[in-house]
Amino acid sequence: MTLARREIGEAPGLPARTIEIVSSLAVHRALSARQIGAIHLPAVKERWVRRVLSRIAAAGLIDHTRTTGAPQRLWFATEDGIRIAVEAGALPRATRAMTAAEVRGPLQAHTVAVNESAIAFLRAARRRGEDFGPLAWRHEVAHPLRPGVRGRRARAVIADAVLTYLRLTEEEVLVEQRFLELDRATLPVDAMATELARYAELFAAQDKGRDPVWVRRYPVFPGVVCVLAGAGREALERRRDTALALLRAKPGLTRSPEVGIRICLLEDLVARGPFEPIFRGLREPGLEVDWLGEEAP
Repeated sequence: MTLARREIGEAPGLPARTIEIVSSLAVHRALSARQIGAIHLPAVKERWVRRVLSRIAAAGLIDHTRTTGAPQRLWFATEDGIRIAVEAGALPRATRAMTAAEVRGPLQAHTVAVNESAIAFLRAARRRGEDFGPLAWRHEVAHPLRPGVRGRRARAVIADAVLTYLRLTEEEVLVEQRFLELDRATLPVDAMATELARYAELFAAQDKGRDPVWVRRYPVFPGVVCVLAGAGREALERRRDTALALLRAKPGLTRSPEVGIRICLLEDLVARGPFEPIFRGLREPGLEVDWLGEEAP
């Protein structure tokens, strides 16, 4: 069943948030019913969220697939759903529709955890009256180190996600951007540290005019938020501390104090939120800080 844009608001059973939900699924690849509820329907019980999703799926705008792990069902946008979201102006351009096989593929747990991390920021912003909305994070953002170079010589730093959070103070609105890296303990810890250290390469990379390549996208070089998951707490804490020790010995990072890296555990981020002192940072040895680098009052 295909719906024209004007029919969305008229179709029986489709809620007013249909386009918003479809857009989130298009941008964030796959979400569980609980995650969709947290983003769009925080005051609604999950069983009602599932009913809403079933109605949108009956219109052909979204679909779901069952997985072998948790969550047991993940939702994604269809080609028709993405087209409708673009026509409605909710998305600036069409994204590629995921297939059910891709959603339940080897990157399933990684995608779920990236979205879970970002939702922790969304919940915090909602509590604080700040701005971090359903589309405030983008997945798999590539940053070429040598613009214009293609083929084997082309190199890039690809962030798992980029977050854009608008923070309010008494005097101004601050745009806080961060590179999000999600580590599920699948790489050796030294390889993980090497991947994080590549952000120093991005900071130092220059275009042909000798200007930093990152200034084309960001007014200030974003810090790195690394979130650990995929193992027990003791193992992840050891992984965090080892990674930070290795990073402090990386010459590129010692030469680039502007590159901040902070690491937390996903379970802490979800349970306590990013404004709690759950992070340990490259530039704050021995301290527990929040995602902005501030200690507990």
